[in-house]
Amino acid sequence: MKDFAASLLNSLSAKAALSVCVLTLVAPTLARAQLMSFSKQDLVDYTALEPFDRFPDGRPKVPNDLLERARELSSEEVWAVLQQRGFNNQYADGFQILHPGKPMVGRAFTVQFMPLRPDVDEIARNKAKDRGVPRLTNQTAIDMLQPGDVLVVDIFGKKVNGTIVGDNLFYYVMKATNGGGLVVDGSIRDLNGIAEIDMPAYFRSVDPTPIGNVMLTGINIPVRIGGVTVMPGDLVVGDREGVYFVPPQLVREVLDRADEIRIHDEWTKKKFDEGKYKSSEIYSTPSDAKLLQEYQEYLKKRLEEIRKQRSAK
Repeated sequence: MKDFAASLLNSLSAKAALSVCVLTLVAPTLARAQLMSFSKQDLVDYTALEPFDRFPDGRPKVPNDLLERARELSSEEVWAVLQQRGFNNQYADGFQILHPGKPMVGRAFTVQFMPLRPDVDEIARNKAKDRGVPRLTNQTAIDMLQPGDVLVVDIFGKKVNGTIVGDNLFYYVMKATNGGGLVVDGSIRDLNGIAEIDMPAYFRSVDPTPIGNVMLTGINIPVRIGGVTVMPGDLVVGDREGVYFVPPQLVREVLDRADEIRIHDEWTKKKFDEGKYKSSEIYSTPSDAKLLQEYQEYLKKRLEEIRKQRSAK
């Protein structure tokens, strides 16, 4: 943890280092104009276990085929693996959910805001202008979104003037991400208009005010959503219960384990339908050796069928 904290300070991404962070905007392009940043190497270092390709900036890129598989995941299925692996702080809930029946799946694109401090904000804006960036706003980050992204915003739970998007920018996010989604520890505005747009969203509150009295302090850095530390490139999975942020190195394991859980539930309910067994004889593990063998054979058969179906696509 000491090494991690020290590196965060060195990479200008720790909140405690704000007085240092404001002195540097990391590059002259719009895509790099921000107060705090992980460099490409930092992103690689702190997501070193991820097994996939990366975006040019170093952000992990979970493959599209795995994103599609993840659309079938439930919170319980994700929990099973993360809990076993010791990742106990990856779930956030308590949101208002825009389309509860529509799953949200994508790669985390993280954005951080802090309460406005005029002296800090003035320095940051001047440095941005010197590098050809006219302003640092929510749209600075929104314009960087890629297909398959979920916009994940830490705006410290702010309600009034904490509205990351209204219906117009929400529509833009939907188009830019191909319907990826939005998670904001803050608020949105224009709910009536947003409700007509077919993209999942998780937000703390709704308010008519525009975003204000805040400053953009980080893009694609670690952020906090509820009790979760979210890393850029995490697999974001949302259902009607809440949102999971899955480290990329665990994505395949989560998906494979989910297949087994679904087959287990399928077999269990079939046996209950027969009306011959008490629940304790079947669930969660069959108590009879012959029933256990029957289940194991059923599991093997169904896994083979599922894999053939996927390989045929």
